[in-house]
Amino acid sequence: MHPAFATVPAEEAVPITFVAKATWETMGVPLDAPARRFAEASGFAAKPGQYLALPAANGDVSHILLGLGDASDLARDPFLAGKLPGLLPAGTFRFANAPDDMHLAALAFALGSYRFDRYRKADAQKATLVPPEGVDIADISRMADAATLARDLINTPANDMGPGELAAAAESLAQRFGAKFGCIVGDDLRQRNFPLIHAVGMASPRAPRLIDIAWGDPAHPKVTLVGKGVCFDTGGVDLKTASGMQIMKKDMGGAANVLALALMIMDAKLKVRLRVLIPAVENSVAGNAFRPLDIFPSRKGPTVEIGNTDAEGRLVLADALALADEEKPDLLIDLGTLTGAARVALGPDIPPFYTSDDALALDVARCAQAENDPLWRMPLWPAYDAWLDSKVADINNAPSGGFAGSIVCALFLQRFVEAAKNWLHVDIYGWTPSAKPARPEGGECQAARAIYRLLSERYG
Repeated sequence: MHPAFATVPAEEAVPITFVAKATWETMGVPLDAPARRFAEASGFAAKPGQYLALPAANGDVSHILLGLGDASDLARDPFLAGKLPGLLPAGTFRFANAPDDMHLAALAFALGSYRFDRYRKADAQKATLVPPEGVDIADISRMADAATLARDLINTPANDMGPGELAAAAESLAQRFGAKFGCIVGDDLRQRNFPLIHAVGMASPRAPRLIDIAWGDPAHPKVTLVGKGVCFDTGGVDLKTASGMQIMKKDMGGAANVLALALMIMDAKLKVRLRVLIPAVENSVAGNAFRPLDIFPSRKGPTVEIGNTDAEGRLVLADALALADEEKPDLLIDLGTLTGAARVALGPDIPPFYTSDDALALDVARCAQAENDPLWRMPLWPAYDAWLDSKVADINNAPSGGFAGSIVCALFLQRFVEAAKNWLHVDIYGWTPSAKPARPEGGECQAARAIYRLLSERYG
């Protein structure tokens, strides 16, 4: 069970009441007269996120109120319960009522308990929550554990999270669940026909590699996850600006979230034959760095002209997707922090997803909404596929023009998927720019909970 949750009897815990504005104004909150007067004198009006601790006669905390505002406020931020771990005093608490979605409130509490303390001591977990009745606390705990894994990996700076360290984290996860682990490193990538992964990572003193995890019953349907693991992205020879490079430690966010999803799948023992592939590289600048207009073969066969060295994520994913596709999986999913165009279109909170399967798209959208892990479908628009044409190679990784960047990236990747029964591509951000309830500033777990819910329905 996640450390945010306690195992003491509920009657020993301090109650937390979620208060809607309308309920407060109509005197619908069950408080005695002195407590009500104290709350009113303190200016409590059930505004969204407003917090108040009510004292007992001996000075101890007897009750907690958390304002929800009105329905529109809760719609704007359904994770308000995630504020509580940062507000509550030390002790054990319980939810006295349901804010709206008890599953989400418990998850928000656990997510709000996260602290990144690798480099600076953080406050210890002061407040714990008695699991609410009727919620699957094991499921909530594995979601929170997965989010912690993704956040920790993304938040770790590149000097301590290179391709080797990412591989070590993946191996540790594999060992935890008895999965098989393999890794192809350095020049072996070229010898074993992963030329694009090698090309992107060859300028770094930290060797590129392809991480490979296998788990599950061979008789079960094959589900393969591919995650972009660019541990730092300078942009290569097409160098990023200083501001553009500022948070590029997060460019392995696809890998981090794929590992988070794998954790949930294995912990829940879903009936799948799971494979996880992570091309782990550092896109550096050196005399042997790949250059604009260089041409490389790909694992699948088509030659790729380099239109821009800063479009490296799709290159490493292409070789990994080609390998995954060779096994004709039942479902092939890739996640990557790929395009600024996706952020321009949908902002940091809503990753676009792509698939040619309408039934899969409907299921993804439904699960994303149900899990409050937002995703939005974008089209694999066939007319734009011609933009990838090259005059000297089979395909260009970053054609000029600048339009529809996220769609063009998805169309590039689609060229390397042919045999998989279903394919889902998600262009995540993997980062929370400013703190919100349950979502501290920094690395973020995106899309993994929604996809886990989808897989649980299909293969649970």
